[in-house]
Amino acid sequence: MILSMMISGPRQPGNDIDVYLSPLIEDLRKLWDEGVLVFDGFRKETFEIRAMLFCTINDFLAYGNLSSYSVKGHHAYPICEDTSYIQLRHGRKTMYTRHRRFLQPHHPYRRLKKAFNGS
Repeated sequence: MILSMMISGPRQPGNDIDVYLSPLIEDLRKLWDEGVLVFDGFRKETFEIRAMLFCTINDFLAYGNLSSYSVKGHHAYPICEDTSYIQLRHGRKTMYTRHRRFLQPHHPYRRLKKAFNGS
């Protein structure tokens, strides 16, 4: 098992993450395509091992760097096709709206029409 870990900091690679990940990707390709001979100390014999990347765990910003997707701006969420947003006047922040549509039909928040903008 290979455990590769990257913790970002003030000098994180950002969009140049492929430079840091290319050796890991090359090793994974070799492990999957060709396999590697390893020695089993218990059985005193060599065998071919193959491996693959099963999953990654990362935050949303790292997801953006790894997938080369912009996670900033009005359409920052790639899984939402019809993202609705409002630009706040004084704070210059983006506020995402229309989340009430995902609630159950009789959810109590559906009755709070004054707390929402109607959509």
